[in-house]
Amino acid sequence: MRRAFLKSLSKTEALRLAHDWQFWARDKQLSPEWDWFVWLILAGRGFGKTRTGAEMVRKWVQKYPLVNLIGATADDARDIMIQGESGILAVCPPGERPIYKKNERALVWPNGAKSLIFTAAEPDRLRGKQHMKLWADELCSWRYAEAWEQAMLGLRLGDSPQAIVTTTPRPTPLIKALAGDNRNAVTTGTTYENRGNLAPGFFEYVITKYENTRLGRQELNAEILEDNPGALWKRSQIEALRVTSAPALRRIVVAIDPAATSGGDENGIVVAGIAADGQGYVLDDLTLKGSPHAWATVAVNAYHAQEADRLLGEANNGGEMVEHTVRTVDPNVSYNAVHASRGKITRAEPIAALYEQGKVHHVGMFAELEDQMCDWAPNSGQASPDRMDALVWALTELMLGPQGDLVASVSAGHIDW
Repeated sequence: MRRAFLKSLSKTEALRLAHDWQFWARDKQLSPEWDWFVWLILAGRGFGKTRTGAEMVRKWVQKYPLVNLIGATADDARDIMIQGESGILAVCPPGERPIYKKNERALVWPNGAKSLIFTAAEPDRLRGKQHMKLWADELCSWRYAEAWEQAMLGLRLGDSPQAIVTTTPRPTPLIKALAGDNRNAVTTGTTYENRGNLAPGFFEYVITKYENTRLGRQELNAEILEDNPGALWKRSQIEALRVTSAPALRRIVVAIDPAATSGGDENGIVVAGIAADGQGYVLDDLTLKGSPHAWATVAVNAYHAQEADRLLGEANNGGEMVEHTVRTVDPNVSYNAVHASRGKITRAEPIAALYEQGKVHHVGMFAELEDQMCDWAPNSGQASPDRMDALVWALTELMLGPQGDLVASVSAGHIDW
């Protein structure tokens, strides 16, 4: 019966059906039928958040001439929200598809509507901008909360200003505030709900690796998890010390914790600095998956962009390979190899103690790094958290002296030298 029905359709009717979101969407992917201000979708990876956001924009531009987009980064806005497999260009039929003007950071729709494209990494670009409707993607990964504040100040045009937020949840103050506001609609969902539309190999891999873990509960089941009680760091502690900018810094380093292989593991890359008063500042997390040449290029570029004093490489995994790879990209960088002669717990505890003493500040939010810091527990048997390791190397170099000279014990919240 289904085949007969589809065969009876004209090409125009078939195309219309293929792009009929009301027909294809699951109930949770259709907007709530009441006058909400923010529709907050907290869902696991693969749930269909991006498709839902793109379809909401497609619907809105039929009536409203200014429907804007905010991605966590410029790359995310381009590669996921606009050009991704479930992004705006993919979900629109030919007659509705907008023109993507990269240089203008805008989409121009066939009916004359326009979508300005912003990134949460540049909150000042949102200052003074106005919106009728707004799609904000991966809000939990936004580096600066100020970007959301500026977006909300501009959401004031038209007869019904609204925003849709699509994100994997994290227990940030902003998410808790949005979820607790009765003017907002909240939809939750898991990866499993969209299993029929996910590649079997991907789904099997994700389940095998993350199911029944804390990360899986967050990334698959979309649970808003609080801190792991056994972790060395607490989110409230990091939040209290967070700043939007760093003062003048007397030293800056880029630390690399390379993966053992160039396969699926991450290469931790963290940039940090220290001010004249001895306070430490985490400036960037550039961790990535990729080849040795890829991570070396990113690290060297950060070294120059931040005008760093030194680039550090964890040598236990790669030995001289790390320095060789870095110098292949730039032979003139100031480089030091660091060696893990002590266990990870012994290396991490003094750095955690510095946070407890209020001596380390994150410049903006680094969602994945902070997840590792607040989820990894000593003696848990978990795989090495590469971002956290790079952080420890950087802050040890800056705040505790050369790695080989460090002799410290941690007790009752203070460090004895």
